[in-house]
Parts: sequence; C-alpha cells; structure tokens
Amino acid sequence: MELHIKVAQAVHVLNHDSQSCNRIAANQWLVQFQQTDAAWDIATSLLTSNHHPLFHSDYEVEFFAAQILRRKIQNEGHALHLGAKDALLQALLVAAKRFSTGPPQLLTQICLALSTLVLHAVEHGRPIEKLFYSLQNLRNQDNGNTVVLEVLTVLPEIIEDQSSDHGVDSAQRLEYEQELLGHTPMVFEFLMQQFEFFGSSVQTHEKSRKILRCLLSWVRAGCLLEVPPGSLSAHPLFDFIFSSLQVASTFDLAVEVLVELVGRQEGLPQVLLSRIGFLKEALLFPALKSRDEAVVEGLAWLMSEIGQAAPFLIVDANIEALALADALLSCVAFPSEDWKIADSTLHFWSSIAGYIHGLQADSIDDRKNLEKYFIPIFSALVEALILRVQVDDSTYNDNSGNLEVPAGLDQFRMNLVELLVEICQLLGAALFIQKIFIGSWIPSSMDISWREIEAKLFIINALVVILSSKASADKRGFMCLVYKSLSEVVGSYAKWMSASPINTRQLILFLGSGISQPFCSSACALAFRKFCEEAAAMVNEPSTLEILIWIAEGLEKRKLALEDEDEVVGAITLVFCCIPETKLMKDLFVRLLCPSYKAIQELVEEDLRHTLRQSPSTHSESIDAARRGLHRIGTVLNCLATHCSTVMGPEESIVSLLEVLWPMLEQLLLSSHIANSSLSVAACRTLTLAVQASGQNFQERLPKVLESITSNFMSFQSHECYIRAASVIVEEFGSMGKFGPLFISAFERFTHSTSVMALTSSYVCDQEPDLVEAYTNFTYAYVCSCPKEVLAASGPLLEVSLQKAGICCTALHRGAALSAMSYMICFLEIGLSLLLEPEASTSESVQDVVIRVISHCGEGIISNLVYALLGVSAMSRVQKSATILQQLAAICSLSERTNWKVFISWEILQRWLYSALWMLPAEYLKDGEVESLVPIWVKALVDAASDYLRSRQQCGEGEDHGHGRGYMQGKGGRFLKRLLREFADNHRNISQLT
Repeated sequence: MELHIKVAQAVHVLNHDSQSCNRIAANQWLVQFQQTDAAWDIATSLLTSNHHPLFHSDYEVEFFAAQILRRKIQNEGHALHLGAKDALLQALLVAAKRFSTGPPQLLTQICLALSTLVLHAVEHGRPIEKLFYSLQNLRNQDNGNTVVLEVLTVLPEIIEDQSSDHGVDSAQRLEYEQELLGHTPMVFEFLMQQFEFFGSSVQTHEKSRKILRCLLSWVRAGCLLEVPPGSLSAHPLFDFIFSSLQVASTFDLAVEVLVELVGRQEGLPQVLLSRIGFLKEALLFPALKSRDEAVVEGLAWLMSEIGQAAPFLIVDANIEALALADALLSCVAFPSEDWKIADSTLHFWSSIAGYIHGLQADSIDDRKNLEKYFIPIFSALVEALILRVQVDDSTYNDNSGNLEVPAGLDQFRMNLVELLVEICQLLGAALFIQKIFIGSWIPSSMDISWREIEAKLFIINALVVILSSKASADKRGFMCLVYKSLSEVVGSYAKWMSASPINTRQLILFLGSGISQPFCSSACALAFRKFCEEAAAMVNEPSTLEILIWIAEGLEKRKLALEDEDEVVGAITLVFCCIPETKLMKDLFVRLLCPSYKAIQELVEEDLRHTLRQSPSTHSESIDAARRGLHRIGTVLNCLATHCSTVMGPEESIVSLLEVLWPMLEQLLLSSHIANSSLSVAACRTLTLAVQASGQNFQERLPKVLESITSNFMSFQSHECYIRAASVIVEEFGSMGKFGPLFISAFERFTHSTSVMALTSSYVCDQEPDLVEAYTNFTYAYVCSCPKEVLAASGPLLEVSLQKAGICCTALHRGAALSAMSYMICFLEIGLSLLLEPEASTSESVQDVVIRVISHCGEGIISNLVYALLGVSAMSRVQKSATILQQLAAICSLSERTNWKVFISWEILQRWLYSALWMLPAEYLKDGEVESLVPIWVKALVDAASDYLRSRQQCGEGEDHGHGRGYMQGKGGRFLKRLLREFADNHRNISQLT
C-alpha cells in the first residue's frame, strides 16, 4: 500500500505542484517506477481495486495507471507468458467495467491497453475469439454495452498503430487483422442492436456518435470490402449512416464515415450520386441559406470525394452528375469566413478537368457533348473563383502600414494555380480571357472595385492594361496590394512587354514608385530586374536614364532588404553596360556609386575624428549606410564580371572601379569600425567579389589583403566571414606557387586561432556551426588549390585540421558535420592521387607527409566516424562516412606493398576499428557485437578498396575522382555502404527514458 500512495502522491505533484523542481523530481521518479516489474501489479491494482480517498482526484491516478499498462504492454508484452496475459486481460476487462461511466478518456486508455494486449497474444492462438467471448458476457451486465462499444472501436485502430508493434512481426499483425475482420458480422449485429430503439435524448445522440466512431474504425480496417456494392445501399448500417447526416450532432462523423466508404467501395459513389438530389434539397440549400459553414464544408468534402472516386460518372453528364457539379459550384461561391470550403473542392475540379482532357480525342461527338455540358460549368467556376480569390473586407479597408494577405487566402491561391492552368486548357485561351475581361474594368464613375481588379490580376497575371488606364499615386492600404499584383504581372510578361519600347519609361517609373513601398517593394524590385534584363538595350533615352539614377539615389532612404537592393542595382548596371557612349556610361556609373563611396569614406574619416561615436544613433546609421554601400558596390562588380560592357571590356571597367575602391576598403579594414559584424560581412563580400571579378589584376594587392583578413580574424574571431573571404582568395590564386608562403601563413593563423583550437567536442561545434563550415571550407579550398610543394610544407597544419574535422563530423548540426566530412574526403582523395603517382614524378616528402598525417589522424577519424553514425541524424552521413572509409581502405591496400606498411596497413586499420567500437559506452552495443562487426567491416573494406583502385586503373589518372567517381560503384563499395546504413539504422534510437 505504501507504493500505491507514493505513486498517487507523485502523480499529484506532477500535475498540480507550483514548483517546477518538484514536478521534475516527480516525473523522474515516475519514469523510473514504470520501468520496474512492480509497475505491473501496482497499475493493475489501481485500476481494479477501491483505494483510500487520497486517490480520488479526477481519476488522474487511474489514468496514469492505464497509461503505464499500455506502455508496458507495448514494450514488454511479448515477454509475458500466456497465464500472465490471460490474467491481465481479465483485469483490464474488470477495470473497463468499473470505469464504464467514468471519464471517457480513461475508458479509452484502458481499452487501448486491452487491444494492445490482444495483439501481443496472437502468438498463443485466436485471442480475439476469447476476447469476444468475454465481451458477450459483459453485454449482460449494467453498462456493459458501453465497454463493448469502446473496445470494438479501438480494436481495429491497433492494426495501423505502429507504436504497439514491439515484439510483434508482420505475420502476427496480419493474423490479428484477419481474425478481427472475421468477426465483422458479430460486430455489425451488435451495432444494429444498439440503434434499434433510439430516441431523441442527449444521451442517444452521444451514443450515436460512439456507434459512428466505432463503425469508422471498422471501415478503415476494411470490414466492408467483402460486401457487394449492390447490397450495401440496402444494409441497415448504411441507412443509419445516411440518416445521421440529418442530425446536427452526428453530421460530421457521418460525413467522415461516408468519405471513407467512398474511397474503399467501388460501387458506392454511384449509390450516393443517386441521392444527390436529397443532399442538395434537404441539407445543402438550407445550410447555404442559414450560412451554416460546418454543414456546407462537410457536404463539399463529401461531394468532392464522390466525384474524385468516379470521375467517369460525372463526365457522363446525367441529371445527378450535373446536380453534383452545380452543388459544388454553390459551395465554391459560398462566402465563408475563410477559404477552406472552396479549397476542399479544388481536387474535384482538377480530376474532372484531367479526365475530360483524356477523353477529348476519342471522337467529335464526345467533344461536342463535353463542350455542351462542361464549358458552361467551368465558365461558371471561373466566375465563382474570381469572387473567392478576392480579399476579405478587413484587408480591403486596411489603410495601415502593416497590410497582409490573409494566410488562408494566400494558401488557397497557391493551391488554385494548377487548376487555373487546367481550366484555361479546357475552355481555351480566348474564352478564358473573355471570362476575366468581362465587364468594364475601369467604370465611368470613380468608385473602382480594386478588390475585384486585384483578384483578376492574380488569376490572369497579364493585366498590364490597368497601368495605362489608371496609374494611382496613392499607394496606401489596399493600393499596395494592387501594385504588388501588377508588378508580378510585369515580371511574368517582361519579355513580351520589352518587345515594344512605347511604355518603357512609364513601366520603369511605375516600378520605381512601387519599390518605395514596403509591402510591394520585393515584387516591384524583382519585376524591375526582369524587365531591365529584357529591355536593357532599348533603355537609352536621357529621361529614362535619369529615372534609373533617381531610383538608385532613393535606395539610401528606402532601406530595402539587401536581396531587393541586389535586384535593383543589378538591373541598373545591366542597362548602363549597354549604353554605346563611353563618356555617358562612365558618368552614370560614377553617379550610381557616388553615394556608396561617400558613405564608406565618411565612416573612414570619422574613425580619425571620433566624432560620430558621441551619438550612438548617428554612428549606427553611418555603419548601416557604409554596409549598404559596400553591398551595392559588390553587386556592381558581380554584374560587370558576368555582363561585359559593350564599350569598355570587363577588365577596364573593373580595374577603374578597383582603383577607387581598394584604398577605401583597405582603410576600412584597418579601422575600429570593422569590429561591427555586419560591416565585416559586407566588406568581405565586396572583397571576394572584387577578387573574383578582377582575377589576375588583383595579384599585387594580395599580400596586403591576406594580412588584413587574417589580422582581423585574429582580432574578431566571431567574424568567420574573414575565413570565407580567404577561401575565395585561395581558390583564385592557390595554384600560384609564389604565393605559397602567404597561404601557409594564413592557414597557420586560422588553425592556431583560439576559436578553432576550441573545437574540441561536438557540443562546441554545434555552438559554432558557421565557424566550422568556414574553416573546413577553407581547408578544402587549400588542399584542392595549392600545389604539392605547399602541401608538403603544411604537414603539421594538415594534421591539426584533419583532427578538427574528425571532431566536427560528430556535430548534430548537419551542415557543420557534412562540411567537415567533405574536407576529409577531399584530403584523402588528393592524398590517394599523390600516392598513386610514380616516385619519379613527385617529391618523396609529399607522399611521406600524406602517410604521416593519415597515420597520426586515422584512429581519431574512424572513432569520430563511428560516433557520427549513432543517433537520429546518422542516416544523412552514411554516404560520406562510407566514402572516407573506402579511401582509407584504398590507402591501406597501397601501403601493403611499400615501406609505408609500418605506418598504415590492414592490421592497423583493423586495430583502429576495434578501438573505435570498444570506446563506445557499453549501452550502445549488444554483447558480442564488436567481435561480429569488425571482421565483416574489414572484409567489406578490402573489397571496396579493390573496387576503387580498379576503377582508377580503368579510368586512368586523368579522370576526375574528386566528386565521388569510383566510390560506391562496385559491389564491395555498395556492400560497405549497406553495412554502415544498417549500423546507423540499428543504433538510431539509443535506449533512453521517456
């Protein structure tokens, strides 16, 4: 009894104590308690016996006991002997009877435990037959039918409940399902007895819901698949379901049961279609009139499912089919609070349109028949959709600066796009456009229906006619939405509109005005870029060019998102590159970049005067202005590199830019302002784009650049952008041996920095994923780009970097871990290439460095790879782990025939594998698993190594193996990958308390 009281007290503390520390302690004690064998008896006793009033607290102790039994049956039920299972079954039946009038949730939990127990008893032979015998006895007791109904409801649900399958194989689950469905006639007889003498009381309505819920469970299990479609409509249960549609309290469940039946019974759609007149007259029309959204939504769902299950019946266009289509048109047009009702019909219309497309080629008569009936239907659908895609009143009348399209409408519009295309194909472009343009867009009165116009802009996405008819300067409230939609139209049809230069100036002015409004700035910026890309060669009139400068100068005040500024500045740069006059083009570029240069220069000069720091807000604005200026300069550099000027070559354009940019950038990198992280990111972005754009023209500045980058990183080690910038420089100039000492020095400073040296555990790596990715990407670029002489001189640094990469690959952060693995693959691939070269063609010291680094780091790499293959995120790392192991195996295979065997060999690799597995905590592996795994893995590694080396010989040394060629291609490689996948899958869910 003492343990009973402890459980009750712990449950009470867990649910009611105000102190979180007490609740945590209670939870921990209860978790430990439910793992014990005593939990079986205590939980059973709590459910079957009357206890001290201490336990009477809203049945929470009993509910906890039912949960314990269900979980223990799920996890340990397969281990119970037959006698224990029979005793527990009887106890659960007693508990169910005891609480038949108690809280429904408690009875459901007890019945779920009982059903799970029956599933685990399948191995002992026909447990469901024994259960039904016990249920038959229960029916003769008070409230016994309530228990029987709940048990019958949850029994089929266990079939799909995969959480109850611990220790139950698929054969046992199938046997359970077949035996259960064999009792379908008895279940139907019981259910029919339950609704034979229904009245109209509240209790009767609740019982009807329980019967429908039970029936729904059995339908989902497939109980009616054996019933002939012709006899189903005459079945008493079907009449009960259909009559339940007419009762408000049971309508939703009746719809759900019918929807399930429609998807499973082939003949049922035709049966329900024959009753569509009744559904319309008795249910739908009254619901539409009274604005009963729940009934309209349920009927729309049911009728849509009927049509989707048998589209051929709808396309037959008989009276019932046309009535169903008309009913669904009424549902689409129904003015509900949200858009769920219209959205639920979209799949129906799409399936019908798709089915008609498949029939159109059969015959001319079929084509005419389809046009006769369905062209009017889909024409009416377009009209209904125009109404439903309009915004609601609150959005239309919103004049605030925080205008947003309702989330439901936004989702409905996204779901509608595909159907609109199908309707356009079905009606034909001419009729479709006619439906959109019907009526007067701009009426004579000033009361313009902008809501309807915005909706039609969305549907047709081609209505630029409004621009020439009405260009409003008032862009507040709903007009922002009009600007946004119209801008999307311009972007979509930029190529078509750019063919005629008549409206170029007006369009650019329109988009420039829209860019200044937060709600529509992104759409206008994107459309501006698309239009300028298509019309760049024609935008050369002085007035139009002045508009472009006006747009550029306005960026300082508008504070757009940086990606939107990229679109705008990039578009203007494209236009300027197409100007035929050299002087004009240079002058425009000066005017374009002058505000950016000025913002940077002012910040640099302030560093000498220290005046702005006296005003924090002014200083922050100056930092932001310089950051945006750097970003715009980088965008111009990037565009110049990819879109050559028609007058000046790319080198001339970029060199002239660098002559002005570099002195300011150099001063900025040396200033105290560079401590600001966002300013550092902008400076590094501009620097890397300048390096990529200028190529060889940047060589003379390289020493100063690398010195600035590494020094700034050592000063501000949270700014990993400097490492990323160095990666780009190494990629561009790494192959030039004369810069080798510079790159080695940069590698050394990054590697020995405090932040990189602190990467000593997966936890630290997860705290600094950006640093991990930046550093491993740098090492990747270094190994790939630098000549072998530089690599030979970098042995100790490579060794440290590989050790860090091994640690980082165990991080939970996917990007950090995979980046580290990519670097290890790169190093091992380069190492293999060097080891495969003839001795005469390469320095011996390079090969020695490779072997020494691998021999020193190999054990750690394998240990960390094994850890990386544990836990929930392991499956994403199987491919790269297998590649790394195959590379190490190939190196072992090469070393076996050389003096390097003393440093790395199959024996050493096997020892590393044993060591890695033995170092795992004992609970991670089963007894004897290490001894069985290692021999299998070693054999797979031997075969995988042979696959790789054979592939290299067949492809030749000129073949590129750096991107995975040769890996996992042969039988051995694939088998190795499968072993690692199985290991990861088997250890994905390490045992832990729940």
